[in-house]
Amino acid sequence: MKQLDVVTFGETMVLFTPEQMVPLEYNHKFLKQIGGAESNVAIGLQRLGHQAGWFSKLGDDPFGRYIHKFVRGEGVETSRCLYTDEAPTGLFFKEKRSSTNIRVFYYRKDSAASLLSPDDLDEEYIAGAKFLHVTGITPALSQASRDAVFKAIEIAKKHDVKIVFDPNMRVKLWSHEEAREVMSEIAKEADIILPGLDEGELMTGRKTPEEIAEYLSFGQEKTIVIKLGEKGAYYHTSTEQGYVDGFKVAQIADPVGAGDGFAAGVISGLLRNEHVSQAVRRGNAVGAIVVGVNGDVEGLPTNEEVEQLIKGAHDAQDVLR
Repeated sequence: MKQLDVVTFGETMVLFTPEQMVPLEYNHKFLKQIGGAESNVAIGLQRLGHQAGWFSKLGDDPFGRYIHKFVRGEGVETSRCLYTDEAPTGLFFKEKRSSTNIRVFYYRKDSAASLLSPDDLDEEYIAGAKFLHVTGITPALSQASRDAVFKAIEIAKKHDVKIVFDPNMRVKLWSHEEAREVMSEIAKEADIILPGLDEGELMTGRKTPEEIAEYLSFGQEKTIVIKLGEKGAYYHTSTEQGYVDGFKVAQIADPVGAGDGFAAGVISGLLRNEHVSQAVRRGNAVGAIVVGVNGDVEGLPTNEEVEQLIKGAHDAQDVLR
């Protein structure tokens, strides 16, 4: 197996998206898709021309097999995925009342992925990557999965693998206090941190991007990129800081998954040895394209589409026409 650019792991669920924009109880037809922050990033990186590895613990059921086949079909390396008959694969439903009014209903408590533990990690697999990508979702699933995240970080640091942390706060999974404590611990160990503005405020108690980034640097050499939605992003390193504008989006179809696309774009830029501002611009471009398509992964663009937007497409949706 050739060296992986990025290894990531976490829960991916089967997503049911209603065909109509009405309250969920009035929908009778649903599209079956997949959704999971870490697999979204892995698929995004594959489409951008990199080699990503993703693993999870899946239920030994039709939904688990569907997820595995889908992710593997995108070219992601999935050889470390595990199956269990002790718990089912998680599910979730989207309720879309408009393109911006979206609620998510999870059916993931005690799911197969929550059984992922440090014993399920392959040190050689993680050590062989250039980046380890982790989110704040996995440590919220269970104590075992939290321990797995910290063990993976320990392995990455031991082998000089750069750690990318996207807080990806899920308020339905744990309390603000617990999330703040655990995510701050992870942030201290990470090399690159990618919070949204709200997540940054939660973790630090600060309000502005500048204050949040300064706090999250912990006096160390880190790259912090704070997502600002349609306004773009703010980046902070030990030597420079700045804002990078977002791209115009004529119509938002589905905002879910944009942050994962952004992460894939930033990591892609760093893998290409771009200046951090250019990597952030690449992340902004991917995120802008993603929101124009329904589904978590369906809108993740190819590198050619991203380059088209970066080099002058008038609107993010122009690259999809």
